[in-house]
Amino acid sequence: MRRIALLTAGGDTPALNATIYGAVERANELRVEVVGIIKGFGGLLDPNVPHLRLNPLYSTIPELDPRCGGTILGSSRTYIDDSHAGELQVVKKRLDQLGIEGLICIGGDGTLNGMQPISQFMPCVLAPKTIDNDLGLNYLDEPNEWVREVDPESKKETFRKLPSKQDLDLEDIVNFATPGYATAVYVCVQGIQRIRTTAESHRRIAIVEVMGRESGYLALGAAYGQPDIILIPEIPLDFERFERRVRDLYDAQKNVVIVIGEGLRDQEGKRLGDISQSVDPAGNVIFSGAAEVLQNMLIESMGDHYFVSRKRHEQAAAATFTRKIGHTQRGGRPIRFDRYYATQLGGKAVDLLVQRQNNYVAILQWNEEQGFHVSSINGNALRDSWRGIHPRLLHPSFYDEHRYQPSKLGIDYLSKIFNNAVGSDDLELLREDLFDTGHLKSRYQSVNVGIHKHIRYLSSENEDGPIDPF
Repeated sequence: MRRIALLTAGGDTPALNATIYGAVERANELRVEVVGIIKGFGGLLDPNVPHLRLNPLYSTIPELDPRCGGTILGSSRTYIDDSHAGELQVVKKRLDQLGIEGLICIGGDGTLNGMQPISQFMPCVLAPKTIDNDLGLNYLDEPNEWVREVDPESKKETFRKLPSKQDLDLEDIVNFATPGYATAVYVCVQGIQRIRTTAESHRRIAIVEVMGRESGYLALGAAYGQPDIILIPEIPLDFERFERRVRDLYDAQKNVVIVIGEGLRDQEGKRLGDISQSVDPAGNVIFSGAAEVLQNMLIESMGDHYFVSRKRHEQAAAATFTRKIGHTQRGGRPIRFDRYYATQLGGKAVDLLVQRQNNYVAILQWNEEQGFHVSSINGNALRDSWRGIHPRLLHPSFYDEHRYQPSKLGIDYLSKIFNNAVGSDDLELLREDLFDTGHLKSRYQSVNVGIHKHIRYLSSENEDGPIDPF
């Protein structure tokens, strides 16, 4: 291949630029030109196709820094619909005009679905990213454990996961950890540790909501912050037992810190948070308010008398508070684990394209003999019998639902990732850069300003044949 394109789609993560960097550096070695598409699939749907060359003269542009979070290419949740044949033909024509011979998409399951139509006429590969750590499989046969059910009245299709196999081995996991997950956990842990001292000082119950959607990986990783209780979406909430545990802890230590995944469900399987009727462009239902709902449930069940009798607060509402770590989980400088392995996965994606491995996913594997190493898998291996991709759920063997903490296997899983996740340069930057006096003298210099100077547009005057804008 002489020229490939690269785009980032879906939500941002701290490791996107590192993945782009790894891809471009590998392309430089192979003497392959890399075109960056601005704003994901939305850039391909734009008649002007805003783009830039990421490695002129096979040299990586200076704006591409793997230590910076986010993506210099911008991102969007716009996806190509394969039912729109005309739209697909236009995209094909635009890529041909740019001389593109292969496409790397950096994203999650929505991005993998979004690249499917393009893979019908051009080699495409996925480099994974998601802070939720839900792109992958607990074991290779897992997609076959989903069953489709149709409501007889509404005719609406739903999918249900059959019970997982119990004897999980860490070496069974397909895509052990996704770039962005480690840094998001790092941010969550810092937030929980800081919230703890406030809860202790004011004799309060803190409910901290972390992201993760359907999967509890972020909540599980938050165990490094030593919360008293962790609630994950995969295990329905037994509120009566949970409340007893909260009371016991509060009586013993006068404060409780609870971490919950945003997709937490009750015993009937209903999401605890308010669910809006709207969805994001990827088709995901928008979650909001799980922490607040749980707080109100505790206020109602424990009552004012409980706290007054202990001479700590006059109202249950004053004794509880909620916090969402929110979008800070998705931003900022990636820690060493994410920087290194995101770079490796970006390079692997280029190798897959050059080898004409269409519809493949670069993955990060782990085993005792090799430790972490990059590999690949066909994208169809992640799909169920109806070609759907489901988020990887936290395997039940990773979580002790009676203690509300990671199990022994869960601790082993997290240790593999985090025992050496933070580098000395991460700590040195904190010491030297955070309170740099220069920050007081100049405002933030956005990388978008420099990138804008590189952007070019597809010529609308020469639509009949290939063009070379470089």
